[in-house]
Amino acid sequence: MAQPIFFKQPPSSTLAELAALTGAVLVDPARGGQVIRGLASVDEAGPMHLAFFDNLRYADQLKATKAGACLVSPRFEAQVPAHVAVLRAGQPFRAFVKLSREWHADALRPQSWFDNDGIAPSAIIDPSAHLEDGVIVDPLAVIGADVKIGRDCNVGARTAIQFALIGNNVLIHPACSIGQDGFGFIFFGPEGHIKVPQTGRVLIQNNVEIGSGTTIDRGSLRDTVIGEGTKIDNQVQIGHNVTIGRHCLLAGQVGLAGSLTIGDNVALGAKVGINNHLKIGDGAQVTAMSGVKDDIPPNGRWGGFFAKPTKQWFKEIIAVERLAQRGTADPKGEGRE
Repeated sequence: MAQPIFFKQPPSSTLAELAALTGAVLVDPARGGQVIRGLASVDEAGPMHLAFFDNLRYADQLKATKAGACLVSPRFEAQVPAHVAVLRAGQPFRAFVKLSREWHADALRPQSWFDNDGIAPSAIIDPSAHLEDGVIVDPLAVIGADVKIGRDCNVGARTAIQFALIGNNVLIHPACSIGQDGFGFIFFGPEGHIKVPQTGRVLIQNNVEIGSGTTIDRGSLRDTVIGEGTKIDNQVQIGHNVTIGRHCLLAGQVGLAGSLTIGDNVALGAKVGINNHLKIGDGAQVTAMSGVKDDIPPNGRWGGFFAKPTKQWFKEIIAVERLAQRGTADPKGEGRE
């Protein structure tokens, strides 16, 4: 793995020190003095790297790894090559991330592109906007009138924010647009498409992270709300009047039509599209590339196009595949129109 030259280099540490830090067990205590100088994936690691392994899909990579040490669960311990020191952990990836967070704390939140610790000179901030202590605003960001931003927030370069109230510790990556008009029209009237005034706000609660290129429309009558602790990936579209609960996960290119209500702890896979005025219950999960046109109950597991409970979806896929196989096996219809 190429060293992360854009971030601080981690200190050299012995395996005994890493075991103490992660809570893992060094299977061969005699290797406690062995030095590790970085982290890497199991397929790219070298003798000075620590890797992790927790998925049989990558068993061939583990077999061929050149890593100096590997965090691994008891289940896979016997598969680690003899030249690799074993750090046994109940949850290897969690232990690996704990160490990574310790070594690369400077990568946990977006850094200013120009190392400024406040407002970049080229940022444009309306005099009526109020920013609390510890807010970093990067170059070419624009913050409009009456916007309020809480403590310890980051606003990425080329981001535009208007008609918004933002809580504490909110991380907004570059090129986001927050608070612009929602897509509100009376369609196909005798005078064409008539625009509906969008007079609501965007409310973003504490500890939210918003990925690059994401757009969050302000409400038309009610506010658009992003709940506490929710994490939003890149290039997500959130329409007007949408309410998203706490601690939700939205993967890249999710599209949310207007006036949706999404509960707490909901997970939406990449490119999920949800129609307007629906309710997605607490704890629901939707698989990637699904199209949702119906309400989803709490803790529902849905997928497909159009989305339905995953068990039903899988049964229908299998049934269609069997029909196709029967059709291929039966040549009687060949040549018929």
